[in-house]
Amino acid sequence: MARVFITGSADGLGRATAQTLLGDGHEIIVHARSAERLTAVNDLIGRGASAVVGDLADPDQTRALADQVNQLGRVDAVIHNAGVYSGRQVMPVNIVAPYLLTALIDRPHRLVYLSSGMHHGGRADVAGVDWSGRRGTGSYSDSKLFVTALAVAVARIWPDVYSNAVDPGWVPTRMGGAGAPDDLRLGHLTQEWLATSDEPEARSSGGYWYHQRLRTPHPAARNTNFQDSLLDALGRFTAAPLT
Repeated sequence: MARVFITGSADGLGRATAQTLLGDGHEIIVHARSAERLTAVNDLIGRGASAVVGDLADPDQTRALADQVNQLGRVDAVIHNAGVYSGRQVMPVNIVAPYLLTALIDRPHRLVYLSSGMHHGGRADVAGVDWSGRRGTGSYSDSKLFVTALAVAVARIWPDVYSNAVDPGWVPTRMGGAGAPDDLRLGHLTQEWLATSDEPEARSSGGYWYHQRLRTPHPAARNTNFQDSLLDALGRFTAAPLT
C-alpha cells in the first residue's frame, strides 16, 4: 500500500481521489487551505487519513505545508490536485505551489500534476509573468501549460521519479459546474492509477494522460528550452531551485 499526499482534498476531484484511495487501503494525507476547511474532511480523518493545512496562494504557507508533510514521513506519491479557475490566485495556486511543493517535499517515487485540455490554449512564454498574483498576468490556460511542462521537466531531470500530467476532463465539480459532460469517476481514476498502480503503463514518466490513455500535449510542454526557462523563473521567484 502507498502513502499519498493529495492537495486540495476538501472537495471535488481531490476529495473523491482521497476517498477512493483510502477505501482501497492506502495511507492518505489530505489537505485543506484552512483549519475551518478541515471540517470537510473530518470523515476521512475519522477513517485514518492524516491532515495538513496551508493556503497554496501564499508561498510561506506552502513552504510550511511541505514541512508538515515531511514531518509525517516520506510519501510514495504526491497528487497536485488543487487549482483555481480565475482571479489573481491562478499563478500562485496552479503552478507556483506545485513547483514549490515539488522542490521542498522529500522526493517521492511518483508525482501527478493536474492539467487540463485548456492547456493547449496557453502561451509558452514566462516573460513578464507575475508569479505572486499581485497582477493578473496569466490565464488558467497559461497556468495549465506551465504545470504540464513542469511534469514533463521533472520526468527529465529526475529519472528516478515517475512524473506525469493528467487531464481529468470537464467533470461536474464546483469548478466544472453541474452541467459538465465528462464522467466524474473517470475524472479521478487516472491520477489514482498513476499514483499507486504497479501496472507497467502506470510506471512510466513524462506522459500527458486522459482517462488512462496517453494524449499529445502542447508542443511547448516537451520543449526543453521552454522547460528550462520555466524552471529558472520559478526557481528564482521561490528561491528554491529543483536539484
